[in-house]
Amino acid sequence: MGAVVTAVIAIAAVVLGWITIEMACKPCLDSGRRAMDRALDPNYDPDEPAAAAAATATANEPLLADLSTASAAGPAKAI
Repeated sequence: MGAVVTAVIAIAAVVLGWITIEMACKPCLDSGRRAMDRALDPNYDPDEPAAAAAATATANEPLLADLSTASAAGPAKAI
């Protein structure tokens, strides 16, 4: 019975470690997965300018929305 408990604990530790790495390295993993998907896509032609423009358009999107209007609202009130 002790071997089963040890095996379950080891599997749980591996799963938690995997989740931790996925969360910590999410930006790098996402960009790598996008690159692999694009490279393995049979319809992707790197010489086609329209495909390259579409790929760079999504890559150059801002990560955050425009916050200039939020800063003009003034400071928040204390509770």
